Amino acid sequence: QVQLVESGGGLVQAGGSLRLSCAASGNTLNLHTLGWYRQTPGNLRELLADISKGPTTRYADSVKGRFTISGDVARNIVYLQMDDLKPEDTAVYYCKAAVITSSLLFLDFWGQGTQVTVSS
Repeated sequence: QVQLVESGGGLVQAGGSLRLSCAASGNTLNLHTLGWYRQTPGNLRELLADISKGPTTRYADSVKGRFTISGDVARNIVYLQMDDLKPEDTAVYYCKAAVITSSLLFLDFWGQGTQVTVSS
């Protein structure tokens, strides 16, 4: 099991910035990827960005140029710097850890989520 603790959400005005943090603990020996997702009511959880051992990063087109993922999978920590926030960024933001198993399958673990609200 992997436990994830997120922090850094809150209320911000449009154009402002927030930085989310996520720390993983527990059975992190085979931790492969840490990522950020968000979800709004009635919608599926969407990938925003993730970082894998290497390190390699990837971003959703919707946040490229505004959000920056950083951190170190080997140190079990990931951040999401969010700049130029828009009201449509309002959502619950989740951290996800992907652990690779001995069968080369991925197991996903999720944090509890942190609310980000952007006012216009």
